[in-house]
Amino acid sequence: MLIETLAAIQDLPIAVALRNGRWSYAAVNGGHVVGIALLFGAIVPLDLRLIGLWRSVPIRTLKRILVPVAATGLGLAISAGLLMFSIRAVEYAAKPVFQLKLALIALAIANALLLRRAAAWEASQDMVGIAPPLRLRVAGAFSMLLWLSVIACGRTIAFVD
Repeated sequence: MLIETLAAIQDLPIAVALRNGRWSYAAVNGGHVVGIALLFGAIVPLDLRLIGLWRSVPIRTLKRILVPVAATGLGLAISAGLLMFSIRAVEYAAKPVFQLKLALIALAIANALLLRRAAAWEASQDMVGIAPPLRLRVAGAFSMLLWLSVIACGRTIAFVD
């Protein structure tokens, strides 16, 4: 049943158009890269602040600016990623590195949601001049590790079986 569903995804008109188009796949791939750049580019400064860097900058200020950028990047990366997946859904779904990437994305999103909840009080206090609590420092480091791992898995999908 799963293979039939994945095969049906590959046969969708948009997947066929991407597979056969000269520039369409490149444009979607470029959109995926831009999404990743926005996501990771926004997450890293926020995570570094949570780890304890730039203690003179209020967390609330960074959060207000960077969280919407990260969310936009995530939405773009997921949308473009789904389109790229549709081209070879059966093949990609069978790859352990792709499965690992999906699991890591789920963990990274869950970590971000938990971190957002846990950081609410600390962000309201701005914690200017002091190091965040250990749980936030660990969550910030874990976030960067997870997103780096997602990127590494994504880059290797085309090169492993």
